[in-house]
Amino acid sequence: MKIPPCKPVFDKDMEKAAINALRNEFFVLGESVFKFEEEFAKYCNTDYAVAVSSGTAALHLSLIALGIKNGDKILTTPMSFIATSNAVIHANATPVFSDIDETWNIDPKKIMMKEGVKCIIPVHLYGRPCNMDEILETAEKNKIFVIEDACQAHGAEYKNRKAGSIGDIGCFSFYSTKNMIVCGDGGMVTTNDKNVAEIIRKLRDCGRKSSYEHDVIGYTARLNTVNAAIGIEQLKKLDGWIKKRRENAEFYRRLLSNIEEITLPVPEKDIKSVYHLFVIRAKRRDKLKEFLKKNEIFCGIHYQIPIHLQPIYRELYKYKGGEFPESEKHAEKCLSLPMFPDLKKNEIEYVCDRIKEFYG
Repeated sequence: MKIPPCKPVFDKDMEKAAINALRNEFFVLGESVFKFEEEFAKYCNTDYAVAVSSGTAALHLSLIALGIKNGDKILTTPMSFIATSNAVIHANATPVFSDIDETWNIDPKKIMMKEGVKCIIPVHLYGRPCNMDEILETAEKNKIFVIEDACQAHGAEYKNRKAGSIGDIGCFSFYSTKNMIVCGDGGMVTTNDKNVAEIIRKLRDCGRKSSYEHDVIGYTARLNTVNAAIGIEQLKKLDGWIKKRRENAEFYRRLLSNIEEITLPVPEKDIKSVYHLFVIRAKRRDKLKEFLKKNEIFCGIHYQIPIHLQPIYRELYKYKGGEFPESEKHAEKCLSLPMFPDLKKNEIEYVCDRIKEFYG
């Protein structure tokens, strides 16, 4: 039995939508892009959604739209994909990190405000929303912005509010391993701020004011029409996929609950994760991963090196290790088990049986 870590979906509905867009629409900023934006905003319960070329672009342009400038500091977590903090650097700001808690998201109680911090970027890691109430309270108290990095959290909910609708801005990725994809790179910005939406629309299209006028230095960060057409079809199926992911996660929990050598995700309270990944902490993680691979079970590690310990961040900001111990501990033990909507119960049983076999 060969089990991949994930399995992106591309079906006949998506193929038909892509072909229709190719034959009947402009390749760039065609009708499907604007329809996708409209449908995604409706799904997230926000007033606006702006499609862009990637999740990184969504974060980058959002920071610029909020007026972030050289010398500003942006507070975020070191336990994320490097794009989260790279976007900060692209905006000429400085990433400032804060450690994680037992949910593996940023710990609101450890957030240490520093002079010059203008924004917090909480990351809804693995599809589990952060504790947004405390984060929003800190932001309001210090009069700073909140940008949700919801790149792994399409459809996740915090106290009945969709991820991406809670802070000032939400940012999503449609990269091909995500819960929702566009069969290529793609991203989306959600907001209730009309001015922010208008600025990002301009920034994504070379700073274009009209067909021939450009009044700001912009970027080429548009979402292709064909990708948007596929995204529309994926959005229709997203809730069904989320339901299956949650069922698979619950089955994993039941089968792995009595293994002392592993730590399962903290039970949910007031949130609904979408389980972009099902991550455990495991003793002898690397040996377990290799054992599972020999049994044709392919797992991932998200993330093996925290952002602050990546070579370029050590070079730029002189991190040596030990600054964020919870993130570093998590990086040493985390293991992403196979997770996708079509994962079968017997496949999950096979994975769990092999884990039990490994630990005796």
